[in-house]
Amino acid sequence: MLLYDFLPSGNGYKVRLLLSQLGIRFTLVEKQIFAGETRTPDFLAVNPNGRIPVLELDDGRRLAESDAILFYLAESTGFLPADRFARAQVLQWMFFEQYSHEPYIAVARRLRHMDRKPVPPELTERGSEALGVMERQLAGRTFFVGDVYSIADIALYAYTHVADEGGFDLTGYPAVRAWLARVAAQPGHVPITKRDFA
Repeated sequence: MLLYDFLPSGNGYKVRLLLSQLGIRFTLVEKQIFAGETRTPDFLAVNPNGRIPVLELDDGRRLAESDAILFYLAESTGFLPADRFARAQVLQWMFFEQYSHEPYIAVARRLRHMDRKPVPPELTERGSEALGVMERQLAGRTFFVGDVYSIADIALYAYTHVADEGGFDLTGYPAVRAWLARVAAQPGHVPITKRDFA
């Protein structure tokens, strides 16, 4: 498999983390998004949306959008529940991550950590609201769905574990911090900066 990715990307990290935890070997094809490498004609032929990550299967088929890739890879594994309602709950938290979490926590991280720009107060406020939702869900729970580690946890872990890079202080979120430690302790865990996957 080939994974077109940008190493600092939390969205790409989700896929790298699950591939590692599944023990699936792959080749990382790095694309420097800030240098426009995902906007070239060659890459737009890979993904017309011009975004990473993109997973290219051994048969040449390609799949974009990080959470779609997670769902594909997790099928028939312990990372995706067999129960219909629990599967829908996993998707619920993955949709939450993309619509209520990532647009604020990830964007704040990019502005502050990568672009060295100030973070608008609205991003900080909305990101803190998302962390509050997570804190309430995790109070008294081990993981997000059914107390079983799943792709819902992977999706939310990716940007939450580096939220401090966007200026978010997790001191006031003890359940989130405990959950981050549990995710980091899972077999096959790799850091976001790991480069060698072949």
